[in-house]
Amino acid sequence: MTTATEHAIGGAVPRQRHGAAATLHDSWVVAKRNLRRMTRIPEIVVFGLMQPVMFVLLFSFVMGGAIQIPGTEASSDTYTQFLMAGIFAQTVTFAVAGASAGIAEDMTKGLVDRFRSLPMARSAVLVGRTLADLVQTAFTLLVLALVAVGVGWRIHEGFPKALAAFGLLLLLGYAFSWIGALIGLSVRSPEAATSAGLIWLFPLTFISNAFVPISSMPGWLQPIAYWNPFSATVQACRDLFGNQVGPVDSAWPMQHAVPVSIVWSLIIMAVFSWLSVRKYRSAVG
Repeated sequence: MTTATEHAIGGAVPRQRHGAAATLHDSWVVAKRNLRRMTRIPEIVVFGLMQPVMFVLLFSFVMGGAIQIPGTEASSDTYTQFLMAGIFAQTVTFAVAGASAGIAEDMTKGLVDRFRSLPMARSAVLVGRTLADLVQTAFTLLVLALVAVGVGWRIHEGFPKALAAFGLLLLLGYAFSWIGALIGLSVRSPEAATSAGLIWLFPLTFISNAFVPISSMPGWLQPIAYWNPFSATVQACRDLFGNQVGPVDSAWPMQHAVPVSIVWSLIIMAVFSWLSVRKYRSAVG
């Protein structure tokens, strides 16, 4: 059998393995490689934690007392209950920047060309990368939840529903990581990938119910915010955590937030995973 080493010095290209089992195995091998890299460069994890923790502290203690939720009095404690679902969702979606930069770096350093020389599924490179990002996102959520408890956030609907809420967050984060994969494959440098991975996220997260009630927005902007997939996940998490502060919006997506959140995440994942794998195949030939 021709080995990857033989190919590197001019041998024949090894035949790729096919089948779901082979793809899963190859994806897990790539995921372990990325997770091992994260442990060797702990700055990646540390700096990834700093931003959401700063958001929690700044919004809770600096602006929380000035923001009033309809039907309640303005207070930091009330706003913290309202805020945390939005911060959790923002954290999982902002992981897009890391995914896009990581894939762009692998492309520019030629690592993807090395993977291409191996008898592995083409999609495994992207699936492995997104799975590694999912593990890192789960760890970040765990630490962030502990910080949130420290500033007064509480779960009121029981542990099983809380787990379901975190599951929705991870599903959204995994779906968005495929957007990051497509961005990383489409730009020429990790720096450009980081910028491209973040610039569109700010309007997505702020034109939503994450930080202020949608009813406080201009009338023409409210339908956009209601049908924002980010808003659906935030509202679903508030419902499952028992953190609903004030009346629930009467808009249909907010009244059916859990199924809407799942459907949005699955659509995003299906579309962008297909686009990413297609882009990867064309990029590596």
